[in-house]
Amino acid sequence: MKNQKRIRDFSITIGEMKTGKYNSITDVPGVKVGHSTLNEGDIKTGVTAILPHDGNMFKKKVVGACHVINGFGKSIGLTQIKELGNIETPIVLTNTLSVGTAHKALVKYMLSIDKDIKSLNPVVGECNDGYLNDIRGLHIKEHHIFQAIENATVEFEEGNVGAGTGMVCYGLKGGIGTASRIVNIEDEDYTVGVLVLSNFGLMKDLMINRIPIGKKLAEHIEEKNKKDKGSIILIVATNIPLSYRQLKRVIKRTNPGIARTGGFISHGSGEIAIGFSTGNIINHNRDKGTLDIKILNESYINQVFRATSEATEEAILNSLICSNTTTGIDGNTVYSLSTFRI
Repeated sequence: MKNQKRIRDFSITIGEMKTGKYNSITDVPGVKVGHSTLNEGDIKTGVTAILPHDGNMFKKKVVGACHVINGFGKSIGLTQIKELGNIETPIVLTNTLSVGTAHKALVKYMLSIDKDIKSLNPVVGECNDGYLNDIRGLHIKEHHIFQAIENATVEFEEGNVGAGTGMVCYGLKGGIGTASRIVNIEDEDYTVGVLVLSNFGLMKDLMINRIPIGKKLAEHIEEKNKKDKGSIILIVATNIPLSYRQLKRVIKRTNPGIARTGGFISHGSGEIAIGFSTGNIINHNRDKGTLDIKILNESYINQVFRATSEATEEAILNSLICSNTTTGIDGNTVYSLSTFRI
């Protein structure tokens, strides 16, 4: 998207399923993504916002689920998602030390659009960009969160942009990546989309389409940070009508997508998946005692599992190939995958 060369532009096809129009999380109808990027000198950071739909999310909640693969992370809002099975705000991604700022800004944003809110569950995810970014400078301000939400659109940039500006993945420049898959159920097409904030892995472990290219890259590049202390946040969106339980099962399938690129889920890594389905909208108003909700017949769910795994794998690779070589704080330089012949 945005005229960037993605992994498929190098004749590399991941998996067997069809992609959506943009091969993006925004192929799910109503979903938009926006960025606010800070990229100057030692400041390499930003904010990415994912909007499940254009309406008032507090009044019209989406079915939500989360899955903690490895819990070395500082996300906000996961406990209520686990308890209630819904999401009622945009999802904001940023760096580790800016989670509090993002939370406060997201509260202010929601209060500005709904005068009845007195309790709210903002959802914020993070990865640590301290290798390239002056993270201690606390450069993310509330207006950057507002800006990311206002910038949300169907087509958006990937790589070192927004929350991905200072991220490192497999010893290369990581960040934001996305992909989608089409799932046909009884002659009706649905979409599964994945967006990642990639900041994990060791160069020697990187695989592309099962080919261990990381070993060859490691022979030519000195990887200064040889301990995997990174993280990955995965946002899974779909318009397939799913229950909370089904959605939880689906987002667990991000794990094989990570593994297929070479990730092994290290001790110091925070792998957290957050998912939502727009197939059922939960009305906040208490005008009915019961809700009419459709759910998927689970005899079809294997297609959804495969779609999630494939889209995760490709989203990670897109986050690498769309990023640019970056020099940040302390002169640390991280190269883009696009620098090398693949």
